[in-house]
Amino acid sequence: MATTIMASGLRSPPTPRSSAPSPRPVAPSPRPTFDADLLRAYMKKLLQTTLQSASWPEPRERDKVKAWMKEIGERVKERMIEIQPRGFKYIVLTQINENLGQGGRADLVCHWEDSDAVAQEVFANDSIICICVAFAVRTI
Repeated sequence: MATTIMASGLRSPPTPRSSAPSPRPVAPSPRPTFDADLLRAYMKKLLQTTLQSASWPEPRERDKVKAWMKEIGERVKERMIEIQPRGFKYIVLTQINENLGQGGRADLVCHWEDSDAVAQEVFANDSIICICVAFAVRTI
């Protein structure tokens, strides 16, 4: 065993060596993943069943649109929790507009971890256009 001499002239004790074998590196536990394809299929069916016969309401009935958006958002969030109950924060954005034949485009740019996910679904009929976007952002 070697003794180290420091600049001040003091000696440090030798480093003890163990004869035990070094422990094997422990593989990290896999990060939870979110099944965005399963959610996307649910969102598609949900939008179709909820809005299939819906039409843009008269001005005095606009609370219907708010109720549709809230119902869709809550149900998507509940399904996300069923798919992966822990390890993620969930964000659901739902937008419903009157369909006047206009075009539309939406993009999103994010810095993702490998296990973060996004699912987007669009529904349109002759009267309304609904866009629902759901994010699952890993927390652990």
